[in-house]
Amino acid sequence: MLRIKGFQTLTLLDYPGQLAATIFTEGCNFRCPFCHNASLVTGDTSDVYYAPERVLSHLKNRKGRLTGLCVSGGEPLLQPELADFLRQVKALGFQVKLDTNGSAPEALETLIREDLIDSVAMDIKNAPYRYAETAGLPPEQEKDILRRVEASIRVLRSTGVNVEFRTTLVREFHRLRDILALGRWLAGDEPYYLQTFVDSGDVIAAGLSGFSPEETEEFCRAIRPFLPKATLRGA
Repeated sequence: MLRIKGFQTLTLLDYPGQLAATIFTEGCNFRCPFCHNASLVTGDTSDVYYAPERVLSHLKNRKGRLTGLCVSGGEPLLQPELADFLRQVKALGFQVKLDTNGSAPEALETLIREDLIDSVAMDIKNAPYRYAETAGLPPEQEKDILRRVEASIRVLRSTGVNVEFRTTLVREFHRLRDILALGRWLAGDEPYYLQTFVDSGDVIAAGLSGFSPEETEEFCRAIRPFLPKATLRGA
């Protein structure tokens, strides 16, 4: 069964342009120290799950008022039951947005090719040489995770699905030179959002900090030669 640990019945923020609900799936293969849903990632939560049938019933009952579903996590692409669930969501006539870390390019492409996803928001953690560190993974995994992330970027660009990239800035992990290197590596014309870290109270590592609005704007200006649609989110 699809392991849904969180269910927000209405959101005006998670799926831009849609009046949507959001589900949060359990589990992630990253351990980003600044993750704001740490309990979803580590499994340190109660044994309470939301049945997929409950979500589907909510969508069916609000058809015509709600128009979309945002699927977040955790990392939703780790859930083998996701495709079957999304088929039922799409059969009800809803738009689907996926939040992903980009580590499962094959699953991502399969869902897009089957028209089960309408929009994707993919997190870009950092410059390539700091990717494993920022994702909370051992250095020996960096080559493999970069291969997967780059494959996901190619999938998103080749399929033409609606996409945005985004980066959460954390003072302990991001320097201006890192953001410039990220920009050169990712360079493209898709929407790209920078947001500063805010401690949700449910993070993996303590003692992290964000940047001031002025510092965040400096990062944004610096990266625009490579990502001209770069803008701030949550400013």
